[in-house]
Amino acid sequence: MENTKRSKIATVLPLTNKRILITRTRHQASDLAAQLEALGATTILIPTIEIVPPNSFHALDAALTCLRTYDWLLFTSANAVEGFHRRAQFLHLIQLPKKIAVIGPATLAAANAIGLTVDLVPPQYIAESLTEALLPEAPGKSFLLVRAAEARDHLPETLTAAGATVTIAEAYRNQLPPESIPALQTLFASPEHYPDAITFTSASTARNLCALLEAANLNLPPHITLASIGPITSETLRTLGHAPTIEASEPSIPALIESLRIHFAESRPHA
Repeated sequence: MENTKRSKIATVLPLTNKRILITRTRHQASDLAAQLEALGATTILIPTIEIVPPNSFHALDAALTCLRTYDWLLFTSANAVEGFHRRAQFLHLIQLPKKIAVIGPATLAAANAIGLTVDLVPPQYIAESLTEALLPEAPGKSFLLVRAAEARDHLPETLTAAGATVTIAEAYRNQLPPESIPALQTLFASPEHYPDAITFTSASTARNLCALLEAANLNLPPHITLASIGPITSETLRTLGHAPTIEASEPSIPALIESLRIHFAESRPHA
């Protein structure tokens, strides 16, 4: 009997009975959800971001017609890679730049998936680290930065100051999904429905959740674990008045999941 009890205890998954709200775009949420559910979590998918085309493809179209003239092609998100690829296919333009740099493993995977060979991934998966890695290349070189319509300017401004020519091409926009407002109202209707944790995988997910909560006439309840993927997202949360409970050791989905596992393991009452 004692051995049976021990066996049951040993097989309890680390996130069992934990309800975790995922705020990523709908098409990106399923992978994170599957990994959390494999650890026993119950996931709630309410996207705070919807990816839509930019207001104009003019800059991206112009860049695609002369891609080989750039020394470097830069991607700062998987969404940028996918937007770039869709537009290149639509225009039937297949060219390769001299070198390609991406911000981290998710963007690397997206680039590899469309047949691109990446030359540089920075040691830390943030714009500051990518900028530092590219600075020796900056003087006299031309860079094409494919990104969202709303994005931080640290990378292009720093490279330009170092003597580079940087062209910014918008491949997509983030917007608020209106259908998420009633979903949030239902989720936060009473404390028994509250999630134990909310994951934030970008600064945009943090800003947009707060905007959606405001539109729904809701406040973020206290005592919910706020799990941030990295320092930029954490800073955005603090600016919005919500200090992150935990921050991933590096800006990646596996590290974010591990931070949740450790957090709930440490907060679990001991027998």
